[in-house]
Amino acid sequence: MKRNILLIGGSTGIGLEIANQLAKENKVIVASRNKGELNDNVEHLEFDVLKDNIQDLELPEEIHGLVYCPGSINLKPFKMLKYKEFEDDMNLNFLGLVKVVQALITKLKNAENPSMVFFSTVAVKVGMPFHTSVAAAKGAIEGFAKSLAAEYAPKIRVNVIAPSLTATPLAEKLLSNDSKKEKMSEKHPLKRVGTKKDIANAAIFLLSKENSWITGQVIGVDGGLSTLNIS
Repeated sequence: MKRNILLIGGSTGIGLEIANQLAKENKVIVASRNKGELNDNVEHLEFDVLKDNIQDLELPEEIHGLVYCPGSINLKPFKMLKYKEFEDDMNLNFLGLVKVVQALITKLKNAENPSMVFFSTVAVKVGMPFHTSVAAAKGAIEGFAKSLAAEYAPKIRVNVIAPSLTATPLAEKLLSNDSKKEKMSEKHPLKRVGTKKDIANAAIFLLSKENSWITGQVIGVDGGLSTLNIS
């Protein structure tokens, strides 16, 4: 029996990689603004987390896996950030997630061995300049996920992946030429930036039936940046 996996966002970058890989053995639904390059065996539903209600979509009564992909990289000095930008980052990264989880929690409880996967950033654990807005929004996700995992254990598992810089469309400006790529790679103990597959592989494991004893965790998939000092 195929498991039902729902991705919010997921038509580009890491979400696209997760969806296309999981669709080989699962029923995968991506709710996003556009279809992008999703495989034909992935069901796409048009959905904007900032404008639409997830309850209006035709979804299965059992959801075995939920992945929330929308995110932002809004890197500016604090003095240049307007209050509205903090608000926008919080709405997209965190409050949109809360709205989706509240609407779908019953469908997750209906399923066998359900799992939720959210995304944070290495900048929550490691203070980095120019990350005040995104780190605040992603930090809210980490606290929310741990509390949610405790509240719904043992029925539902909830985990967070905290990547470092990953080569996705969202990070294009940070990796726009060879010099920038080399500079960013040198910051990581493993001497490269992440790939979509690096992050997707971790998410797929956390969603799988084989993973049944990991919950409430923030897992750094970051090339060692958050824990190793090799300077």
